[in-house]
Amino acid sequence: MRPTTPPSLEDLMEMAEDALAAIPVMLREKVRGTAIIVEEVPEDEVVAALGLDSPWELTGLYRGTPLTQKSVLDAPGEPDTILLFREPILLEWIETGEDLFGLVRNVLIHEIGHHFGLSDEDIDRLESED
Repeated sequence: MRPTTPPSLEDLMEMAEDALAAIPVMLREKVRGTAIIVEEVPEDEVVAALGLDSPWELTGLYRGTPLTQKSVLDAPGEPDTILLFREPILLEWIETGEDLFGLVRNVLIHEIGHHFGLSDEDIDRLESED
C-alpha cells in the first residue's frame, strides 16, 4: 500500500539505512565511514557543474575520492559522502510506479558503485546483467 503523504527526509534516511544494512558485509565494510545524507534537492551549483538541465534529473551523488584513487599517504580530507535527493527520488517513484524502497536502494547502490571507482557506464553494465 502506498503512503498517503510523501515520505519525509527521515523516512528516506531510514530506507537508505535499511538498504545499506542489507548489502553484503564485505561491501558494507568498505563503505564504513562514508556519510549517507538525504537532502531535498541538489544545490544549483551541483546541477550546473554536472551540466544538468534540472535538479529533478539527479537522485543521488557521491562526493569523495573513490577507493581506487586513495592512498594511505593521502592527508585526511573531507569524509566521503553519499547524498540522496528526496524530491527527485519521489518524482521518479511517482513517474515509474517502482517500489520506493527498491528505488532508494538502487540509488544508494549506484552511488556506492562510484565510491568503488565505477563509472556510470560500468554501473549501467552491471545493472543490465541482472
